[in-house]
Amino acid sequence: MTAADRKKLLLHYTHRVARNGWVANHDGNLSLRLDGDLLLSTPTAMAKEDVRSDDLLVIDGQGAVVSGKRRVFSEINLHLAAYGARSDVNAVVHAHPPRATALSVAGVTIEKPIIAEAVVSIGDRIPLVPYAMPGTPESARLVEEHLQLSSVLILQNHGVLTVGADLEQAYLRMELVEHLATIYLHALSAGRVNPIPATDVDELLQRHRKAGLAAPLAGLQEAAERASPAADGELIDLVTREVMRVLAEK
Repeated sequence: MTAADRKKLLLHYTHRVARNGWVANHDGNLSLRLDGDLLLSTPTAMAKEDVRSDDLLVIDGQGAVVSGKRRVFSEINLHLAAYGARSDVNAVVHAHPPRATALSVAGVTIEKPIIAEAVVSIGDRIPLVPYAMPGTPESARLVEEHLQLSSVLILQNHGVLTVGADLEQAYLRMELVEHLATIYLHALSAGRVNPIPATDVDELLQRHRKAGLAAPLAGLQEAAERASPAADGELIDLVTREVMRVLAEK
C-alpha cells in the first residue's frame, strides 16, 4: 500500500466516524501503523469531518511529529500503548459513540453475551477499563493491560477504544460496540436482558479463536472468575499477574 493509499484509507474511516455521530467538536482520534515504529494519525484541534490529507501526521514511537503541519493529539499515549501491547495491532480507533459512552459514564458494560454474531467477532465480554485522567501514564497502563484480554475496551467516563489488524477491523469493532450498546439499553428499557446460554457461548468462542480474532489472554479472566469471583469489576489478581508477566516479556 502506498503512502497516498494509507492516507486515503485513514481519511475514509475518519470521516465515517464523524458521519456516524461518534464524535463531536474535536473529539476522537484514529491511527494506522506504518513501517518501523511510525504511525499515521489524525491531528488534534480539528473536527473529524474536516480532516484532509494534508492535515494527517506521521508520528514516531515517542509520540513526536515526524511530518505534518499540525499538532499531535494529547491521547497519543493510548495509541502507543496499544501498539506496544500487541504486535497484531495495526490500527486504533478512539471515539465517543453515545450509547456505548453512556455505559462508560454509568460505570457498566455489557457483562454477558447477548448476540451470537458479536461473540464470534469480538468475544464474550467487553472490559470496562477503570477511569484514569486522559493523557496520563496510568491511562496508558490500563489500556495496555486490558488489551491483553480484549480488542474492544469501554473506558470509564471516557468512551471506547478499539484495535484491529487493519483500520476496517478496528472501525467495525467500534460500530459493533455501539450497536450492542443500543440493543442492550433497549432491552433494559423493555424490562430484561437475556444472555446467550453458556454452552452456546463456549462454541461461539471456539469459532472466535479459530478465526484468529481473540486477544492474547482472552478467556483467562473468565476461567479465573469461576474459581474466585472478581470484586467491583476489577481484574482479579490471577489475571493481573499473568497480564503483567506477558507485558514484562515484550
